[in-house]
Amino acid sequence: MTGASSDRPAFRAVVAEANRVVVKVGSSLVTNDGKGLDAAAIAEWGRQIAHLRAAGKQVAMVSSGAVAEGLKRLGWARRPSEMHELQAAAAVGQMGLAQVYESSFREFGLPTALVLLTHEDLADRRRYLNARSTLLTLLKLGVVPIINENDTVVTDEIKFGDNDTLASLVTNLIDADALIILTDQAGLFTADPRKDPQARLLSQVSAGDSALENMAGGAGSSVGKGGMITKVLAARRAASSGAHTVVASGRMPQVLARLAQGEDIGTCFIASTPRLASRKQWLADHLQLRGSVTLDEGAVKALTGDGKSLLPIGVTEVSGDFERGEVIACRDGAGREIARGLINYSSSETRLIMRRASAEIEAILGFTEEPELIHRDNLILR
Repeated sequence: MTGASSDRPAFRAVVAEANRVVVKVGSSLVTNDGKGLDAAAIAEWGRQIAHLRAAGKQVAMVSSGAVAEGLKRLGWARRPSEMHELQAAAAVGQMGLAQVYESSFREFGLPTALVLLTHEDLADRRRYLNARSTLLTLLKLGVVPIINENDTVVTDEIKFGDNDTLASLVTNLIDADALIILTDQAGLFTADPRKDPQARLLSQVSAGDSALENMAGGAGSSVGKGGMITKVLAARRAASSGAHTVVASGRMPQVLARLAQGEDIGTCFIASTPRLASRKQWLADHLQLRGSVTLDEGAVKALTGDGKSLLPIGVTEVSGDFERGEVIACRDGAGREIARGLINYSSSETRLIMRRASAEIEAILGFTEEPELIHRDNLILR
């Protein structure tokens, strides 16, 4: 559960032994609680990242702050609710964000590159691989990628929702060993320390512990969109690729350097799952699905217990509108997602062949793409 265990890696080894690290900094840190980009703080992270680089580590940064900086430059006191106004603020703020990172990191001999991503970039297999190749090439060249969501074009349908989620996706995308989320909190507490004086900081937890979500509470500040709950969920997602996560205060002096030296700071979320293969990691990282199929008990057992492919005979219901090759969810009779994968038939075709044997597909549709709806090689359990 939420205590340390002898069969898990020691906290001090998580960052100290990592070869590739993703560092995420939140809006309140980057913009000094919304007052504008904090060049001094960004320069200090540059100094610490130079220390990590000197220790042989590759580092990518996920940085919030574009919208908050845009609000300041536009003279807006509050974060707007209209999407086009948010996009305008992001477009204005992105200029300042890139400029400050480039000038601050250059002082420590760190070349930087701005990489803007949307969910569509990672939902498409080809674009996913292109993004992965670009980021890995930048790291190989000694460049520090500064990664942000492309808020200038993002919409409700494709946005990641917060940069904690984006950071976990980037961690998986580049096969990082560790994710460090710097925030304005000391880490994860057993309760909200602002309301409960008995709340205590958790030093080491299991990333997959479902009890952590209840401890994480609710929303964050008016500047950013996240909160501790998004960090708990990000740690769980990063763990799917075998990466450990540390959530710590970004206001602690030399926090990155101290973590790299093995100091016990913040909360460490230990991954207990082995690394997924690239294709299955891509499937796991899909945030939006095109539809779903509901399975009978036999099909659920075949997938979860026997490692089988999904056959049309095991499907009882089809939801959504999807095409061949898109990612859909497989749900049990209670509606729980038990798996997801690449479907071999469209939603209309699936409705025609569900509850039927694979040998009947050609007679029903006039053709057979595959005998399976989803082959086990293109399916991942949840």
